[in-house]
Amino acid sequence: MLRGEIREPEVVIAMFLSLIIATTIHEFMHAWTAWRLGDDTAARLGRITLNPAMHFDPIGFLLMGLLALGIGFIGWGKPVPVNPNAFGGDVRRRHIGMGIVAFAGPLSNVAQAAVVGIPLRIADQSGADLGQLGFYMSWFVYVNILLAAFNMIPFPPLDGSRILVALLPNFWYPILAPLERYGIAILFVVLFFGNLFGPLISGITNPVFTLLLDAIVGDAINLAPPI
Repeated sequence: MLRGEIREPEVVIAMFLSLIIATTIHEFMHAWTAWRLGDDTAARLGRITLNPAMHFDPIGFLLMGLLALGIGFIGWGKPVPVNPNAFGGDVRRRHIGMGIVAFAGPLSNVAQAAVVGIPLRIADQSGADLGQLGFYMSWFVYVNILLAAFNMIPFPPLDGSRILVALLPNFWYPILAPLERYGIAILFVVLFFGNLFGPLISGITNPVFTLLLDAIVGDAINLAPPI
């Protein structure tokens, strides 16, 4: 994810299409889960849809294209607005609700990778050649696992931070709150200076990436960790 080489056109197309589909379903699941838990904020904004146009903002979309080219370091979909007060109950329950909504995103990426990984495994075990379709399917699995592993980093504004808060005792809420305010700026600095902070990020994401890749497709595709 932090590499800087220009990719082959075929890889760029495969990765860009995969990012669009994977991110659309990721954001859709955030919106749908929040609605199921009692918050209709995203629903009223038309975010419970698989229309990609509803889930992308211009800057995130542009950076996603650069990421596909191999000269970017991050891309994102339009954040899904969530009102934790709609979940009812005390502060603890609201944080748990936010954690569930957050987890729905990376879980959807794992599910997408698993569904597409099934025919890849079957083809690998039977010796069948999926040709160009197999190439695009392999990159789709790769991108989804990458998104799942990256979003599970427990640092704002990534999904992992809200999952972490949902799991921690109430004592930690005021301590972690300032990170929510400055988290995105810190994350940009960390990603921009990849050569300096790369080992830290890879130490968190690569084990998850490798574990998911092995579990979903095994040796059916041969793609290295992203960092």
